[in-house]
Amino acid sequence: MGTLIEFTLRTETTGVYNITKEVTDAIKSGGIESGLAVIFCPHTTAALTMNENTDINVGKDILLGLERAFPDSKDYAHSEGNSYAHIRSSMTGSQLNVIIDEGWPLLGIWQNIYFLEFDGPRDRKYYVKLMSD
Repeated sequence: MGTLIEFTLRTETTGVYNITKEVTDAIKSGGIESGLAVIFCPHTTAALTMNENTDINVGKDILLGLERAFPDSKDYAHSEGNSYAHIRSSMTGSQLNVIIDEGWPLLGIWQNIYFLEFDGPRDRKYYVKLMSD
């Protein structure tokens, strides 16, 4: 049970996209006062995260850190040549759970919700599933 909402997002090669407003708007339009929002990314070379919302450099640093930890390499066997993006996605994750309280996503004062692109540009989708208590 619950409401499923689909979103589309056009991405660049790599990037951090703030989707907090879209998730918040989905919660508001769904009329859920108390429950759970599950945000899901159905892609194997993109991911979701929650992190700081006041300094744009945090997102840049996340991408830089993932690029350094999981660089592109000619040694990967995957024929499409984007194994680095699959690894970054696996390490970051494809799903977030956010508590809904009094009709709002329960986020820390410094938190927002972000879509991470590791292998664009692409037309991406993500979903928000709303469930009430």
